[in-house]
Amino acid sequence: MIVLRRGPAMGAGRIAEAWRRCDVVVRDLPLALALAASSFVPAFHGKGTQIGEMATRPFDALAVLVVVLECLPVAVRRRWPALCLVLVSLGFTFDQVRGYHLVAGTALPIALLSAGAHLEFRRRTVMLVGSAAFVAFAFAVNRAGANERVDEYVTFYLALALIWGVGSWLRSTRAAEAERRLRVAEATRTAERTRIARELHDVVTHHVTAMVVQAEAARYLVAAPDRLDETLTTVTDTGRRAIADLRHLLDLLNPDHGTGTGDGGLGRAPSAGDLDALVEQTRRAGQPVEFTRVGEAAVAAGSAESVAFRVVQEALTNVLKYAHGSRAEVEVRYAGREITVEVGNDGSGSRAAAVGGSGRGLAGLSERVAALGGEFSADPRPGGGFLVRARIPSGGAS
Repeated sequence: MIVLRRGPAMGAGRIAEAWRRCDVVVRDLPLALALAASSFVPAFHGKGTQIGEMATRPFDALAVLVVVLECLPVAVRRRWPALCLVLVSLGFTFDQVRGYHLVAGTALPIALLSAGAHLEFRRRTVMLVGSAAFVAFAFAVNRAGANERVDEYVTFYLALALIWGVGSWLRSTRAAEAERRLRVAEATRTAERTRIARELHDVVTHHVTAMVVQAEAARYLVAAPDRLDETLTTVTDTGRRAIADLRHLLDLLNPDHGTGTGDGGLGRAPSAGDLDALVEQTRRAGQPVEFTRVGEAAVAAGSAESVAFRVVQEALTNVLKYAHGSRAEVEVRYAGREITVEVGNDGSGSRAAAVGGSGRGLAGLSERVAALGGEFSADPRPGGGFLVRARIPSGGAS
């Protein structure tokens, strides 16, 4: 009998996740309570911030209110940073004027840092009002008997300004990181849309082109029922393959749709190993194709095989479109850590009726090959026809 027990790490992880889901006020409340609790410890009385030479006043009932005013607003330092700063500043003023010098005074730099980091609106107004309030604070403390020098007030003010500046820097850093994440997310969405568009183009264009060519040929086979039946059967098979490939794309777009492995290889991406079926389909569309395979695919070819398949598919689709009936040659060569693909035709055929092109296919192939660090070209032949070449690094030894 095997007993599975949850380790402490799993429980701690769940607690941490639950804590992160809590509201920010709940997460900041322990800090506020810790500051308040430390201020009630007798050993810490009079150990807080002290401005000037004012004597420390004993802890009394009013000191309790000062502690509450200084510490509890820290709980809303991220939710309402301006309100937190105002309340803590008032508490700090009473703390210094009354001469308590409480540990709760530590809440002032925390509130100031939080305001600099989380305040979104009227930041300049808060800075100006805060500076004016500091001047009033200095006068009030001096009237209470602090006898502080001007340069010491200026030093204290600069220290507070530095804390605000650190908060502002944190805010700008956080905003820059959020902007970077948005750009990365947008770039990822754009790349994914481009990939889906390429896949749809490859699947739909090839199969539909073959179906159109076969349907055009069927017009002239009315007097030959056997050949007509064979051609229509080929059109039907091509349509089924198109549907299967489109279902495969749907599986990739919707993980909950299922893997779909039970329908003709639906659950996997095309590879160079499917080239025989591709060539045979093209031949059944009335296109003579001479296919040569040299070497064997590397075990770790992966994406390279899929791209090689797409290169052959797009090149044969263009032959069907623009040079139907011409002699085409396909050569796929596996050598070391790369796959070389060449697809050419002699240009003797004719353009298929009702079939046009957008130019996206070859451009998409060039980008795919370049993404793997390969080379791609598609150029007219000197004696007529077209030649497509691709060198695709496979990343593995054959």
